Amino acid sequence: MPFYDLRCKCGEVFNIMASISDKENRRITCPKCGSNELETVFSNVNVIQSRGTNRNECPHIDRCGGCCHRG
Repeated sequence: MPFYDLRCKCGEVFNIMASISDKENRRITCPKCGSNELETVFSNVNVIQSRGTNRNECPHIDRCGGCCHRG
């Protein structure tokens, strides 16, 4: 089941794990006021990308930004 970041009409913002069906059929309610008048809040998305190894590339490029000039 996915997690949703939601905002209620009362201003409460919360995160909840629920089925897509529950969200689409408005069965999720605000933990503060009990309303089901909720809107999705879009927040940061983390993407992990796999990449091939380049033997000349610094293995710590994520930390040094390539400034150590390895290779």
